[in-house]
Amino acid sequence: MKTIGKFGNKLKELRERAGLTQKQLAAQMGMAACTISQYENQERIPSPPSVIKMSAVLHVSTDYLFGIDSIQRADLSGLTEQDIELVERLGESMREKNKKIKGA
Repeated sequence: MKTIGKFGNKLKELRERAGLTQKQLAAQMGMAACTISQYENQERIPSPPSVIKMSAVLHVSTDYLFGIDSIQRADLSGLTEQDIELVERLGESMREKNKKIKGA
């Protein structure tokens, strides 16, 4: 059940980061807001199709949503190859900046 606890916490964190209320996320999921509340409070376990849909709505992998994978991946769907290359360069530049800050 440890993974389920991570799921509820991660769901709430991601929902809030996305600026969504439980009601707004529920509307996008086609379910009641109380269901989202139950997931976040670890009172209910979502079905596999619900987990997949949540991960798509929140733009994260299902493994990240469950706390199995600690690396958050960006959803680059809909971007051109040139756009993706720019995003990758920006990410690398930011990682280098953070290394310099930590090393200072």
